[in-house]
Amino acid sequence: MFEHLAELVLELDELEARLPDIYASGDRAASRDAGRRHRELKPIVDAYVAYEAASDDLRDAREMLDGETDPEMRDYLRSEIAEKEAALGALEAELRELLVPRDPDDGKNVIVEIRGAEGGDEANLWAGDLLRMYDAFAQRHGWKVETMSSQPSDMGGFREVTVVVNGDDAWSRLKYEAGVHRVQRVPVTESQGRIHTSAATVAVLPEAEEIDVEVDPNDLEIDVYRSSGPGGQSVNTTDSAVRITHTPTGLVVTCQDEKSQLQNKEKALRILRSRLLQVERERQEAELASARRSQVKSGGRSEKIRTYNFKENRVTDHRIKVTVQALDQVLAGGEALDEIVDALAADERRRQLGDGAP
Repeated sequence: MFEHLAELVLELDELEARLPDIYASGDRAASRDAGRRHRELKPIVDAYVAYEAASDDLRDAREMLDGETDPEMRDYLRSEIAEKEAALGALEAELRELLVPRDPDDGKNVIVEIRGAEGGDEANLWAGDLLRMYDAFAQRHGWKVETMSSQPSDMGGFREVTVVVNGDDAWSRLKYEAGVHRVQRVPVTESQGRIHTSAATVAVLPEAEEIDVEVDPNDLEIDVYRSSGPGGQSVNTTDSAVRITHTPTGLVVTCQDEKSQLQNKEKALRILRSRLLQVERERQEAELASARRSQVKSGGRSEKIRTYNFKENRVTDHRIKVTVQALDQVLAGGEALDEIVDALAADERRRQLGDGAP
């Protein structure tokens, strides 16, 4: 059934023989691609080798049964064969799952954009809570988080904030967070103790590598201005903030978090490349199939992917109908959030396998 995988065994052998030279060459792109391919191949090849060994073992046991005449020995061999068949079936299932096509963005850095949506000041406060949740989640997983840009709100929280998360499995865990996150709680500004519903949107994008998107400097309009904070007050007295407009698409990116104009420009270009990569992918997908649904649509509360109910200490993910009674743990980026993410990943794998993966 998996005979074609013998080619992957040869590819892995050849790659492992070349890896020391690739890493020693100093070619960062080649080293990154080789390392990524090795991480893809190794678990598949290991499972295939185990599957082939188990197949041989089962075949030998069946041949022994065919030639055996002693009744007790035949009973023993039948029992052994049943165990080997079960083990082979488990290896086959594992191999099928490993052969589900990999997400091409696995291993890339992740751009996470959080914006307050419906709910005014409370939505902005909620956006800040989500940022802290993802920051704690990243720390637990050993990922690095870097703030790219932010617009703090007057009462705290953020009108919008963009961070980049660096970690080998960051994309595979965070990609399910894209959408509208609805919160039901008593806002700090509510004097009557009434529960309000508000929402924040989360967009999750793979960070484009420079080789993914070529940006022509002639297509950029770069403006510099003085940074401002909540309420419009001046943060510094130099023109360090940067606004970049990509004229062919009209995309605009601003960055003012750093004191250096050069650092703000570099961050803004990183965000711009990621957004351009997303635009190009959406264009290609639209040509091959129907237009891709926007991650966050209008940000309306009715478009939620997940609801956080403070009164009931409950978090419900509406895509897979999973509820955990551990809101505090979820907001702390703890294992309860991993439980939801694991369920989403399992659902995705089930759908992929159901679509006829090898």
